[in-house]
Amino acid sequence: MSGGSPMGGGFVRQRHSYGYSSGGEELDEEDDACSRFRPQPPFIQLTRSWTEIIENLLWIVSAIFIFYYGDGNSNFFYLLWHDHRIKRIVLYIGMGGISLNSMLILYMSMVAWKVSKCGEKWDIISNSSSGVGLPFIAFIGVTSFCLLSFALWPIWSLLTLPLLFTLFMTGGVTVPYLIILLTSRTPTEVLRID
Repeated sequence: MSGGSPMGGGFVRQRHSYGYSSGGEELDEEDDACSRFRPQPPFIQLTRSWTEIIENLLWIVSAIFIFYYGDGNSNFFYLLWHDHRIKRIVLYIGMGGISLNSMLILYMSMVAWKVSKCGEKWDIISNSSSGVGLPFIAFIGVTSFCLLSFALWPIWSLLTLPLLFTLFMTGGVTVPYLIILLTSRTPTEVLRID
């Protein structure tokens, strides 16, 4: 009996194919299906722990607090549209950077989905022009954060930094839930073949 290969905690017996040659030499091209390593799909956690749920709710509640109270006199959206203390040009450039960053992230996620769907290796993406996009996205994000901090500094001064970080984290927490809600299908939308 051959030594076998370690798979799944035990040894699996390997069969060796000697091919059709008369010399009995083993052919390297042929390989048994039982001796090939089969990678397991990654484990996806579908349930969330209580701590994750509480953390997400805290980020959402704090963002609602920021939107509602603003600077104490008027809400956040009124301040963005009507307050003369905001540096408008810098605010618009920062908001444009956030919009560009969102579009690039959406594009990169579609490229990653296409590559994982067709079974190509990730080396192709990292060597192509779209692999250069990740540092560019990070640069745009940091630049937009700095521009928004500079534009909103006259209103909240030092509190501008945690305020923007809180809004960023709230966006990061809510976007996955929005994607799940938008992509989930109700039973009536599923086509039936009767």
